[in-house]
Amino acid sequence: MDLSGKFWDNRYLNNDTGWDLGEISEPLKKYIDQLPNKSIRILIPGGGNSHEAIYLFLNGFKNVFVVDFSITALNSIKQRVPEFPASQLIHANFFSINKRFDLVIEQTFFCAINPSLRDKYAAKMHELLVENGKLVGVLFEAPLNDTHPPFGGNKQEYITYFSGYFQIKKMESCYNSMTSRKNKELFIHLIKK
Repeated sequence: MDLSGKFWDNRYLNNDTGWDLGEISEPLKKYIDQLPNKSIRILIPGGGNSHEAIYLFLNGFKNVFVVDFSITALNSIKQRVPEFPASQLIHANFFSINKRFDLVIEQTFFCAINPSLRDKYAAKMHELLVENGKLVGVLFEAPLNDTHPPFGGNKQEYITYFSGYFQIKKMESCYNSMTSRKNKELFIHLIKK
């Protein structure tokens, strides 16, 4: 299964981005809007067009970092928001990142990686977060695809990946999903152990 940077670049170049809502998702917007400290360091892995990063940045959060395999996606962010610091748009493999963050926002990255990497994802998130750091976002709660992204899953499966590394403050069905994702998303709020 090819999930390389070239694969993702081609998806963006061909506008083959069915996962992209074209705006920040309502569950994440609601969470972000209640954050009091705008100086926290935030990572958005596999950020793609990263409507969340742009929303955060335009609302005063200046320590927002996006990592993506696709240079096309990162360039799109810079074109739409030229003042977004280029040094915070990281063209790399998520698993090679060695910075520390207060918060990681999960939005369609987990479903894009090969499911065989899910244990490694949970361990890497734990490594990237500071003490009591948070992993917050949405995960698909639906079977979806077996041979290509997006890969789905369910709450019971996800608990097995995260419970060793995180206190599960919340993992429940989203009540405010966008129409196209109604009854298919879990909102997660995990705190590093």
